[in-house]
Amino acid sequence: MEWFTIIEKAFWAGAAAIGFGVLFNVPVRTLFFVFVLGVCGSFVKFTLIESGANVVIAAFVGATVVGFLSIWTSLSKHAPPLVFSIPAVIPMVPGIFAYRTMIGLINLTATADANYMQVLAETCNNGAKASFILMSLSVGVGIPHLITRKDSAKEMVIETKRRIVVKAKKKRR
Repeated sequence: MEWFTIIEKAFWAGAAAIGFGVLFNVPVRTLFFVFVLGVCGSFVKFTLIESGANVVIAAFVGATVVGFLSIWTSLSKHAPPLVFSIPAVIPMVPGIFAYRTMIGLINLTATADANYMQVLAETCNNGAKASFILMSLSVGVGIPHLITRKDSAKEMVIETKRRIVVKAKKKRR
């Protein structure tokens, strides 16, 4: 296993996470933690891939690590967990598989009959990988947020409406 390569990839993924954090206008005080979460999630993903794990499973585990760490960080830094998790997970998006899928679709229009089935199979394979990695990233980030949520959305809406009604009555008096 090439540890230096894994650490280097994780560092650059953290730098990309900072870039996405700036793009999404997260508070400046949270940028360091976005970097740390991007590094942690990508480190887990690349370590699992180097260990021989499937890229979809590795992306899922990396996104789950980011999800749980973002909840812990949000409690200590008083910011919503999505401020930390979304910019940190975006560098794990499978750009190369999506690119190969699009190039394969373009090549299907100009491929001769002999290579058509091979190009079609590679295009479908890359498209399926890209789709499953995107699904695993969204589920991996979402599960920790759903597990640690204490109230249901319905109860929060009712509670909010009660507060508005109580405030409105106090203002009338």
